Formats: sequence, structure tokens, C-alpha cells
Amino acid sequence: MADPVVRITTSSHFSSAHRLHNDARDPAWNRDVFGKCNNPHAHGHTYELEVTVEGPVDPATGWILDFGDLKRIVAEKVVKKCDLRNLNSDVLFLRGVNPTAENIAVRIWDELAEGVAPARLVRVVLHETERNKVVYTGPEPRGARGDRETPAIRSCAP
Repeated sequence: MADPVVRITTSSHFSSAHRLHNDARDPAWNRDVFGKCNNPHAHGHTYELEVTVEGPVDPATGWILDFGDLKRIVAEKVVKKCDLRNLNSDVLFLRGVNPTAENIAVRIWDELAEGVAPARLVRVVLHETERNKVVYTGPEPRGARGDRETPAIRSCAP
């Protein structure tokens, strides 16, 4: 019988400031689209982060990856880099992107994907508030979405 494949999840949090802004658009467009999230002095969140990996259960250890190792990887690659920082200017892996929850989740995936072996990263959940979260399950294979384009405009909810 093949080793069972299971998923494990660890949770952590970090507090950061950010400003939603598109440099390619004028100030009026940014104010209209991003509202209070476009404050030039930024605003902050305490983000909750859930990271899920999967893999076969090792018959010798009984796990796919030690929870302690997964927590350490997430802390080193994400939490320590983001906690008490301005996401627009202080976090190297977020340089050049508008730090929406969606973009942050995708970049967190990129930071973690290679570092969780022998497990495989399957889900990043980023809670921006108690009621708002982003779930990212990794890049889709090329052509999976066709030519559809998803609108990028949404409100900044408290």
C-alpha cells in the first residue's frame, strides 16, 4: 500500500503597514479606487497567515514534515521579513507590486514553495481582517484560464 498523503497547516501572524497605490494611474484614480487604503501615510493590519503543505507520511517518523520545521520556515521566510514593516518599502520580496492581500499571498507562495521540501506547498491563506481573507493555491498551469481577465478593483473593507 502506498504511503498516505496528508496535509498539515501552521498559523502565524504579522503586523504591517501598507498603502494601496498604482503609480501608473493619477492621484484621483488611486483615491477613487483604493479609498482610505490610499492614505499617503499608510495604514496597518495584523495579518493572520495559514500555510498548508502536503506529502506522503514517512513511515519512520509518522509525519510529512515536522511542524516545528514548517513554523520555522514560515517565520524565517515571511514573518520576520514582514512583521512591523512597511510592505511598500521594507520587504524585498514585495518590491514592485501593489501590496494588496492578493499580491501578498502570491508573493508569500513564491517565498515558501521551494523551502518546504520534501512536502509540497498547497495553500496560502492570508487574513487581512477577521472578515476578509485571500486563499491562494498556487499558479495555474499555462492556458488553464484561457483569455479571461479578472477585474482588479475592489473596495478596502475594514
